[in-house]
Amino acid sequence: MAKFIDQPMVIEAVGNKPKIIEEYIGAVNSDTEELSVARMRSPSGWIEPGQTPEFSEYTIVLKGMLHVKTENRVYEVKAGQAIIVSAGEWVQYSTPTEEGAEYIAMCLPAFTTEAVHRDEEW
Repeated sequence: MAKFIDQPMVIEAVGNKPKIIEEYIGAVNSDTEELSVARMRSPSGWIEPGQTPEFSEYTIVLKGMLHVKTENRVYEVKAGQAIIVSAGEWVQYSTPTEEGAEYIAMCLPAFTTEAVHRDEEW
């Protein structure tokens, strides 16, 4: 059965600065556990705690640059590029450049605060 999503649900983000998360599809807005799809807008200088999530995250950068740090490498994902971070892989996202970033994040299965496993030392 089709499910129409009239508008996203704004979710409070974790990090050192305010970041806008608009969940269109996922556990919060559409009661969808299989997948989440959200539009993210993060300001210059934003950084979140590292995490080892139970879900894979597929990210497409629309504007700016997303800095993605894993245990083995650092990526600068720019507008028009994408990155996949597998479930169980430690990762930390940030937007260090002046323009910040706007991007779409898809998580499989859907993002939940219980499944993200953020670093405690944050």
